[in-house]
Amino acid sequence: MTAATAGTSVSPDARGLWRASRGILAAAVVLLLAGAVIALLSAGEDGALHPRSAAPHGSRAVAELLADQGVRVTEATTAAEAADATGPGTTLLIVHPERLPERQLDRLATATARSGGRTVLVAPDQTVLDAFAPGVTASGPYEAAELAPACTTARGAEAPGRLAGSARLGGYGFLLPAAEPPPDFACYPVDDAPSPPALVSLATAAGGDTVLLGSPDILYNERLDELGNASLALQLLGTREHLTWFLPPAAGEPAGEQESFFGLIDPGWRWAALQLAIALGLTVVWRARRLGPVVTERLPVTVRAAETTEGHARLYHQSGARDRAAEALRAACRVRLARATGLPPAAAHADGALPAAVAARSGGVSAVAVRDLLFGPAPPDDDALVRLADDLDALERGLGAHGASPAPGLRDPEPTTDKDR
Repeated sequence: MTAATAGTSVSPDARGLWRASRGILAAAVVLLLAGAVIALLSAGEDGALHPRSAAPHGSRAVAELLADQGVRVTEATTAAEAADATGPGTTLLIVHPERLPERQLDRLATATARSGGRTVLVAPDQTVLDAFAPGVTASGPYEAAELAPACTTARGAEAPGRLAGSARLGGYGFLLPAAEPPPDFACYPVDDAPSPPALVSLATAAGGDTVLLGSPDILYNERLDELGNASLALQLLGTREHLTWFLPPAAGEPAGEQESFFGLIDPGWRWAALQLAIALGLTVVWRARRLGPVVTERLPVTVRAAETTEGHARLYHQSGARDRAAEALRAACRVRLARATGLPPAAAHADGALPAAVAARSGGVSAVAVRDLLFGPAPPDDDALVRLADDLDALERGLGAHGASPAPGLRDPEPTTDKDR
């Protein structure tokens, strides 16, 4: 007997899969969003002075204010990127410049001196001053506090401190050499005059300037709305159409050194990934506890045999398993025919004695036709399967009445005569 191969397992459809997994997917989306928010809030080293950090010491507020004023704010991750970004229409902001090695300081100083743009150094120490502003000496550090502008200017320049008024500054003061040309502006003396100013702008040969900012307080989110901090920050960073924000790596991670993939990932994202992994593990444990060995129990109702048969038939029809359906019909019919003809049960599984015994009892039907009906190939389509069921039923009904009309599919071909020819 040859039978067409067909799968009989019924897989869940797309709608069923969606209903079963939408809760887990929703939870995963929430966790991903929470991880992204956590990563953004903790971007940079504790978010300090990072333009995307909303932490108290982050600088997202001033970056958004600059963007609202039409200034395009981009981030540089290496000294090479920062040097390449310099130009006449660019302001380069370097926070934590003390983290940079001397070689990279010299490269940046050379690039900014030739660019014609503005360079803002936040709390530069003496090493940084030697590279960007030779001859200037750092004094302090001083405690940050409210300082009055008390600006002095040269070349008719307008000092931003005069427009901003008092601001929170301190940190370093900058002692200027008397022999050098006067600065474009010098504001916010850290103590009673004459004391070093905490904000200085020095002109460069290419037409730009280098701004020395004694402390980063005016850039902090938590301080931006105090005094004239916001006005001063916008005047220092918003004079060009493009601002490059350079936050060098923390100590122990020198810029430009080749790092691993995980070393390049921001710590905020790593913490978020760890939290997601823990949440996923807890979800797996929660779902796994529902799985276990199959437990049998007495059904509260009795399912009628007809309903079970109909359910099996629907499953066969849904999966296109006509071979299995036909074999189920034939196997049940063979068992009943073997019992009716007095043959042992084993005869229902062999095509030897059973077809001959049925043909002898039925009358008018050959053993070959009975064998094809009980052990033939699988029906090719649903109509053939229905005809097979009708023929099996007719064979069983005709078995007890010798000479009864056989099923249409079991009639032997009539012999031809000369008249027919």
